Amino acid sequence: MGLNSIMKIFMPKDRIFYSLFEQVAHTVAKMGKVMKEVVTEPDFDKRAALISQIEDLEHVNDDFTHKIFTELGRNFITPFDREDIHYLANALDDIADYIFASAKKINFYKVNPNDQGIQKMADLIDQGCEQIKNAVLQLRDMRDMRQITDALVKVNSIENQADDIFDMSIDRLFETEPDAKEVIKKREIYQVMEIVTDKCEDAGNVIESIIIKYA
Repeated sequence: MGLNSIMKIFMPKDRIFYSLFEQVAHTVAKMGKVMKEVVTEPDFDKRAALISQIEDLEHVNDDFTHKIFTELGRNFITPFDREDIHYLANALDDIADYIFASAKKINFYKVNPNDQGIQKMADLIDQGCEQIKNAVLQLRDMRDMRQITDALVKVNSIENQADDIFDMSIDRLFETEPDAKEVIKKREIYQVMEIVTDKCEDAGNVIESIIIKYA
């Protein structure tokens, strides 16, 4: 029996890690899109229904993440470093967790999301999640390295834009909002939304580490 045949015995038969990461990436991208709907929906109850969708997606993502860790314990040979699988699973899970946290705070604090900073942040979250999905979908064969690197560059740019929007939004908030309670509420929402873009960048950094090792 040749080395290639032996390797095939130990490899996951359906490349399960790629399949699971792709499902996670699709779920996270969907959460980003629903988050964008949340901040453009003026009706409290309709927003609550959208936030419920985000919660459901977050639970789905948790299930996929758990399956990744289960498979990590079962499989002797993995498509890339075990540490990188662990880091990427955690990074994608963090994106989902902070999207859900952002959405919850909007209705929990009864904040009107018709706010320039909140809406711009949501748009960047949507873009960042979409780019992370694009990069993850290319990991299976790593044939189109340009597409992966372009996605990662965009993720980095999005995170930088989010930093700028956060600073401008805080500045505007202190200048124009007379209600101290509203200042505290919106500031916290800005912070959690900005963290989502940080988590996208973290996931991008793990993907970059993987492609440097294996491309």
